[in-house]
Amino acid sequence: GQRGHLRHLPQEPGHRIDFDRDCFLKDGAPFRYVSGSVHYARVPRAAWRDRLLRLYMAGLNAVQVYVPWNYHEPQPGVYDFSGDRDVEAFLDLAAELGLLVILRPGPYICAEWEMGGLPAWLLWTADIVLRSSDPAYLAAVDAWLHVLLPKIKPRLYQHGGNIISVQVENEYGSYYICDSSYLQHLLGTFRALLGPEVLLFTTDGAQVEDLRCGTLQGLYATIDFGPGSNVTEAFGTQRYVEPRGPLVNSEYYTGWLDYWGGPHASISAALVAQGLANMLQLGANVNMYMFHGGTNFAYWSGADFKGKYEPVTTSYDYDAPLSEAGDPTEKLFAIRTVISKFQPLPVGPMPPPTPKCAYGWVALHKYADLLDVLDVLSPSGPIQSQFPLTFEAIKQAQGFVLYRTQLPRDILAPATLRAPPHSICDRGYVMLQKEYQGTLERDGQTELRVKGKAGDMLDVLLENMGRISFGANFSDFKGLLGNLSLDSRPLSNWLIYPLTIDAAIHQGWPHAAQTKSSSRSRAGPAFYAGTFETPGIAWDTFVKFPGWSKGQLWINGFNLGRYWPQQGPQQTLFVPGSILRVGCPNNITVLELEGAPPNPSLLFLDQPLFNRTINHSSPDQPQLVPQDKERVAGLPQQWPSTV
Repeated sequence: GQRGHLRHLPQEPGHRIDFDRDCFLKDGAPFRYVSGSVHYARVPRAAWRDRLLRLYMAGLNAVQVYVPWNYHEPQPGVYDFSGDRDVEAFLDLAAELGLLVILRPGPYICAEWEMGGLPAWLLWTADIVLRSSDPAYLAAVDAWLHVLLPKIKPRLYQHGGNIISVQVENEYGSYYICDSSYLQHLLGTFRALLGPEVLLFTTDGAQVEDLRCGTLQGLYATIDFGPGSNVTEAFGTQRYVEPRGPLVNSEYYTGWLDYWGGPHASISAALVAQGLANMLQLGANVNMYMFHGGTNFAYWSGADFKGKYEPVTTSYDYDAPLSEAGDPTEKLFAIRTVISKFQPLPVGPMPPPTPKCAYGWVALHKYADLLDVLDVLSPSGPIQSQFPLTFEAIKQAQGFVLYRTQLPRDILAPATLRAPPHSICDRGYVMLQKEYQGTLERDGQTELRVKGKAGDMLDVLLENMGRISFGANFSDFKGLLGNLSLDSRPLSNWLIYPLTIDAAIHQGWPHAAQTKSSSRSRAGPAFYAGTFETPGIAWDTFVKFPGWSKGQLWINGFNLGRYWPQQGPQQTLFVPGSILRVGCPNNITVLELEGAPPNPSLLFLDQPLFNRTINHSSPDQPQLVPQDKERVAGLPQQWPSTV
């Protein structure tokens, strides 16, 4: 009755569902969106306009956006919406370019992002049950939504903004807890803070069992599936829950993510374009995940658990239509051609690729071993504990923590230093008397042979490689979760140093400091520094780590993420030109964890290398197998042709 009546009113402002005609209505007229995902947290703010403009010029009329809670609330009650975290500016930029927004504020987002967007500080509460109606969890969620959603409300379509729909939670049907009162609680909070009109929806996999726990009366159910799926079958699953209303694929996968040590994902442009055409032919609404993937800067990459812990690479290129650096690919043009058959394209050319620069070789020098600069990196000093404490117990979310003890007795013949299974989260770099001994791993090597004298100093540097972002093993505590033993006798009396490396580097360390006279050794955790000048330009570039092992890179205090060329497939880190300086030196700081090359240098290229993988036939002796020809523009004279 009511629905049939409404559809005859012209210019009915708002965005709603017409259940008679199985479509969305925008201002009273039938409407279909072709959207793409872009995550502002994976793109430097200076590049937001460029990426959104390309999306618009490809013929899309909407952008789908995740809001990562942990990116905005680093500590309980401490909020950050400045700079790269200014989500309101991103939404307004989309509006300015004529793009509608499909907002996905979580609170859980998955997204292959650290802990699926949930703040690690939730784990400070003992036995908290995440993504459930646990009162401790709900209290934190509600406090956050009361900060976030009031910023969203004025930008909703019915208030003159560009947000046409808002997703509640994310693929909850794939989570083992299946707590419908949790979804009901979220529905109540979203309605209370956003009003009765806004279109709220859920997204789940295209299997009936995914929809059983992921959907709720009052939330429109949508699904996600990739180009390999049978479109008719997949939408049949959505129809099982929503017999009437628009067909919606909220995540049509244009590519896939990469894991360290795995192959580089690649899905053909033809396959992606064909699947899109099939869905648009059915009148469906589609969001492409990802349209532009971007980069997991700093420590933001998440991890999966598939029988073992699998951390995600720094690059989130995703083999998407726009590359990690934002450039149009063959896939983008194939998609644009498909869209042009269903709706008119904007007038004008696709912006050309942004210029890249191969700045060439930059020599670095060893500044200091990590163990020699604890005064700078751990200004608060160590915490004493009989047994090791987790990152969460000492209230540190990301990065590195150092665990120190002494050998309790003389060990003249090599003894076994052992960690209990799954207690190294995620990698432990072991030093005895400041000499690097080797690395312990979460699902790999858990013992080393050591010898020394009573009182010798044993240090284990623990690295958090990113918290699990999907699945049941979700409370992913970091650090030393169990006690190390020496020939089966537990070690005790630990000093635990929280390390605030980023704070030190942000303040100009070590470039403003005097070089330490550190050991000549190139093994084990150490800082390397150097500078380079750009020839009057600040163009995007890609940095390669020839002969380096594994670590973290900062340029001008900006944390560009983890490098791990030995593991692959990713060989280069993306360096956005917006962090570079013109006319003065650019400061490079590297924390190498295992071992630097004899002549430590970095190589800046004008294109990325994603595709070197280890030959897994002999895991003990990793062989790098180059799968694509490098274009090494080592000479600074060789600038790109596009200016």
